[in-house]
Amino acid sequence: MISFEFVFILHLMKEIMKITDALCQALQCQSQDILNAMNFVSSTKALIQKFRDEEWDSLLTTVKSFCEARDIDVLDMNAHYVERGGLARYQQDDFTIEHHYRVDIFYAAIYSILQELNHRFSKHAVELLNLSSALDPKEACESFRSTDILLLVSKFYPKDFTNQEMILLKAEVDHYEHNVVWLPNFKKLSSISELCQWLRAFSAMNIIKNRLRNKMEDDFLMDTMICTLRRRLLQNLVQNQS
Repeated sequence: MISFEFVFILHLMKEIMKITDALCQALQCQSQDILNAMNFVSSTKALIQKFRDEEWDSLLTTVKSFCEARDIDVLDMNAHYVERGGLARYQQDDFTIEHHYRVDIFYAAIYSILQELNHRFSKHAVELLNLSSALDPKEACESFRSTDILLLVSKFYPKDFTNQEMILLKAEVDHYEHNVVWLPNFKKLSSISELCQWLRAFSAMNIIKNRLRNKMEDDFLMDTMICTLRRRLLQNLVQNQS
């Protein structure tokens, strides 16, 4: 723990985690805005790349200052590097200690992080999330992207729709844009999660308040809808009391 290498790696990981922390926190939220998450992915990649390209000298200076303040031996970065257990005569003369720390540790760690981000957020996954963001109520109020919704369905969910449903979908999306997007209650929605809850409540209301029950008062309708939407919770309460 009092070696130069340990201190260097500790400071390196501190800087990397400082950049990635916002993305990690965002992805752990139970309800997350897709566009917000994708923005964090993009900014995290950009900041890590910037750290790689511009912050080597600053990191090395910080590590040296830390070691000097605590009487930890500071390595001569220009000295010839000899791999542990290796022989100097079998290694390149221009392979310095700085080269080892910069290439084998600094660059390697950052490359690993970028590779992991690219693996977890592949082009396929990013395209899915970007197309899904067309369902975001905030986006819809500003500019409803009906073509993205149709592309989302045809490219990622072809087995969930019949050919006839795919044909009718275009007209349904157009109706959605003109009849739903401009509703005052729709404009109050701030996420896809809230949109799903709102549409679910809408669907429940159509089931409950049908033609035979169209004189139902609003208070009774609301109570009935709560019972319908929270059916599982009510079942658990009944079972516990019995």
